[in-house]
Amino acid sequence: MLENYIFYLFALVTIVSAFIVVFSKNIVHSAVALFFTLFSVSGFYVLLRADFIALTQILVYIGGILVLIIFGIMLTNKVTGAELKTRNLHFIPSVVVTGIITGMIIFLLLSTDWNPVKDPFSPNSTIKQIGFKLLGDYLLPFEIASVILLVALIGSAMYARKK
Repeated sequence: MLENYIFYLFALVTIVSAFIVVFSKNIVHSAVALFFTLFSVSGFYVLLRADFIALTQILVYIGGILVLIIFGIMLTNKVTGAELKTRNLHFIPSVVVTGIITGMIIFLLLSTDWNPVKDPFSPNSTIKQIGFKLLGDYLLPFEIASVILLVALIGSAMYARKK
């Protein structure tokens, strides 16, 4: 019962913040609303007991990509006192394509034979198993990827600094 209320809360936050992302004229407001959208999507993963995907959503999308977007917004704001604004281009074609995709999704939802499984959740956490794999069998590729990301971070910081 409580899970249903939490699900509806996450659904409401996701939908409202996604509309703010799309329709906001201020790009910084869109980035902040994107944070709430991505965070509430990770809440859906927690409700599905996909704990590794939920943490990956938080770390990669919120912690990495959203920070990169905000960093890019702050770097491109060269004119002092001017705000970065967005405006919607090609509104009619986007409404038509969105309507077609929404119709296809509704058709698929209504035509699918939903056969729920009795107990789909196992008590074991997926994070423990994935952690053993990452730090055991795949330790070298994991460390190489972290070194490459560190070099990219240092390079972007040097590129962004003032001369």
